Amino acid sequence: MRLPRARQPEHYIVPRCHEEVVILHRDDHLLVVNKPAFLLSVPGRAPENKDCVIRRLALDFPEIRLVHRLDLDTSGIMVFALTREAQSQLSRAFQQRRVFKEYQAVVDGLVEYGDGVVDLPLIADWPNRPLQKVCFETGKAALTHWKVLERDALRSRTRLRLRPVTGRSHQLRIHCRELGHPILGCDLYAPEAVLAASERLLLHAHRLAFNHPHTGLWSEFVSPVPF
Repeated sequence: MRLPRARQPEHYIVPRCHEEVVILHRDDHLLVVNKPAFLLSVPGRAPENKDCVIRRLALDFPEIRLVHRLDLDTSGIMVFALTREAQSQLSRAFQQRRVFKEYQAVVDGLVEYGDGVVDLPLIADWPNRPLQKVCFETGKAALTHWKVLERDALRSRTRLRLRPVTGRSHQLRIHCRELGHPILGCDLYAPEAVLAASERLLLHAHRLAFNHPHTGLWSEFVSPVPF
């Protein structure tokens, strides 16, 4: 069983990820890729944690520029810029919440209602890094729309569509936990039994859409859900 990362030594060494980064779309201005689970988006602090999406892509695209990140344990769709102008345009779109993001997650238990919204502010839990926490006094706004896609009564689990409006660290993990249904395989916010229910975090960035930084046309990309 994986040891929850919150209980790991200060410099957590990420196990080697042998899955490839798959390119879903490429043009002169951007790359859209599928990130496997257990691969960092950018290099980690420890020298051993240099393997990551952007370093792998830079071997073929040395001009690549970071726009956003996905959590280590989360798989799914990411966009990278290939020019300074594209990076500026895409980064601004993320900051101004003009990017459509859709995830799928499998959570513990049977979610009672069909859909809803979680609106709970989040902030870093500094004494317990890398954890985040809900805080109504100093937390930053965090908003997630959710919808039930499927209920599995035999295994007591539910598949959710998650559409975050904001992009706070661990937002979807915490908001699902606050619903009373932590994500299966979550090593940070789920009880031991829920962590043990899956060998990976069952959270996937499924869909990403934005105005193309060069053409201005609305562009939508999909990464198939692997679970």
